[in-house]
Amino acid sequence: MSAVSGPWQAVDDRRCELGEGARWLSSGRFVFVDLLAGRLFSTSGEPGAGAHEELALDVPLGAVAEHGDGWIVAAGEGVVVLREGEPTWLARPAADAAVAMRMNDGVADVRGRFWAGAMPYDGEPGTGFLLRVDPDGSVHRVLDGLTIPNGPAVTPDGSRLFLADTPTGWVRAYDVDPVTGDLGPAHDFAHVEDGGPDGMVVDAEGCVWSAIWGAAQLRRFGPDGVLREVIEVPVQQPTSIALSGTGPGRILVTSATHGLDDPGELDGCTITATTDVRGIAAASFG
Repeated sequence: MSAVSGPWQAVDDRRCELGEGARWLSSGRFVFVDLLAGRLFSTSGEPGAGAHEELALDVPLGAVAEHGDGWIVAAGEGVVVLREGEPTWLARPAADAAVAMRMNDGVADVRGRFWAGAMPYDGEPGTGFLLRVDPDGSVHRVLDGLTIPNGPAVTPDGSRLFLADTPTGWVRAYDVDPVTGDLGPAHDFAHVEDGGPDGMVVDAEGCVWSAIWGAAQLRRFGPDGVLREVIEVPVQQPTSIALSGTGPGRILVTSATHGLDDPGELDGCTITATTDVRGIAAASFG
């Protein structure tokens, strides 16, 4: 039996050039971003329910995590904290790169750290990197040699981090030191040959879901990296996944029209369906 049931439907008629960053929050709502437009939206995740704009920036907005009554945001060339609309930039490490870069996907872990990747606009191999922001606001560059780091996803206990490098097809796993946040050696977790692994999420069973850019699929891997299910979706470029932690279960998938000559009916939409698999609320920063 499939982990996803029922028809896929859009939450509204909005089309994102690059939808991303889907997360399910403990408040019972989903959030997602229109990355290149710099917009953050929230939604109940029900078909046709619509989406409310939470914030708008004048730079690309890759992903967010809750931070008290505000947000920590991977945006533009760095990481910014937004509280009551006031921005506090923690660092802009992508501004110092030899090629033009922007921040991409990011996620918080249960220990209050925020992990976020940076990528080159032109896809120059090996110029991307991964950051870790500690609860005290210090920013650390922890992985280099990436191209398009995507979907940082963490286990519920924060002991393991999964990271995709989309053009290579690889998803790799790293043990995370509980005290320092240091990453252990990379372990090959899964490889995708017919598409690129994009946004990811870990469900309550410890399985890792990845949106497969260019393949119109989601893939669910067991904790051991063995493929458990391929789920077809009616969008050519799915980009991120979120699973509700309460019933009735919902899965939310963002998508993109970026680079498509002939977008289909739902390409660029944020789509939803029912699922029997339970998610875990996204962790907060700090």
